[in-house]
Amino acid sequence: MNGDPRSVLVAPVVSEKSYGQIADRRKYTFRVHKDAHKTQVRQAVEEVFGVDVTQVNISKVPAKPKRRGVHAGQRPGWKKAVVTVAEGQSIEAFGPGV
Repeated sequence: MNGDPRSVLVAPVVSEKSYGQIADRRKYTFRVHKDAHKTQVRQAVEEVFGVDVTQVNISKVPAKPKRRGVHAGQRPGWKKAVVTVAEGQSIEAFGPGV
């Protein structure tokens, strides 16, 4: 992870639950770099999308064991950030009007 804010935000999380939070509570969910902390996520979202962030919650999604026949393995774990933006603002990367 370098000084670029786009290296902090890896990808938006596209799921039914994350889109429900956008519509109800102005909360946007991102997959973030494994070493990122709340301050870095806040600064990256504000700089990249030009919105005011009011709250950042970070959680670690644990690795999941998977198997296919006799072959066992694991899906890697990742870090998730749920960002709340100020009243009346939205992030257009998740789709217009969402």
